[in-house]
Amino acid sequence: HLNFHLITPKRRYRAEAEQQIKEAGCRTRSDSIRMVETIFTASHEFFKDKNIEEIRAFFQEALDFLSKHQAKETMISAVVHMDERTPHMHLCFVPLTPDKRLSAKDIIGNRKQLCRWQDLFWEHMSKKYPELERGESASETGRRHIPTSVYKQMSRLTKKRKRLEMLLSDTNVLNLKSRKQEISQALDSYLPDVWQMAATMKKYDAAFREAEALEAENEALLKELEAAKKGSVMEKLQQAKMRKDYQEAVALLERIPADVLREYTNIGPKKTVTLE
Repeated sequence: HLNFHLITPKRRYRAEAEQQIKEAGCRTRSDSIRMVETIFTASHEFFKDKNIEEIRAFFQEALDFLSKHQAKETMISAVVHMDERTPHMHLCFVPLTPDKRLSAKDIIGNRKQLCRWQDLFWEHMSKKYPELERGESASETGRRHIPTSVYKQMSRLTKKRKRLEMLLSDTNVLNLKSRKQEISQALDSYLPDVWQMAATMKKYDAAFREAEALEAENEALLKELEAAKKGSVMEKLQQAKMRKDYQEAVALLERIPADVLREYTNIGPKKTVTLE
């Protein structure tokens, strides 16, 4: 395929991150962020007539931008993906500060600082590529980007839901007693994931509501929108599907035998899970 590296990883990402952290003498906790992944890209139209060398030059410029703000030796990998609709670069680095502290918070900052990062990136890139326009920030649109990790979280929950559905479908009056333990074991893993997903869905509620509204009119929109806008439409349709998958995961709880489910009512953060 046409994917290529601007920074080739020396070893597995986690191993490289741990090595850098060890050499820096940093203390870590179980919840310490050991690696940050960033994505650099532009619109499909921007790349449309550019050859591979021009695309490489664009992402090298993006890499040069980050190198002005983050030590290059902390960068583990920079790989440009050419096998999808719009070229983009995944860049991973260890969030080590100049004084050798492990602190993603100090480097990335809060949502306001993230917008500042985007401003700085545009200011840097527009000097060489004046045709680039600064996109709308989340603070202006009120939207929150739904990261890939959320889709993966939903995918894991869906797999567990299907296993639980299979158990319940094979459960009847005759084998209920013997199946209770198996169902309980499945719930041990399933319910915490449902509660966690409930919190996630609430966090990104505005994006999901927008996606759900779009799903109802997607056929008309897909015909009317220019090809450049189809990517964002398809993303919202994926979000709508995830919302539907979540609703099915919650609805499945109604099929759990009452006496089995009762054991779990005081375990989680909520006695019932609702989508607001």
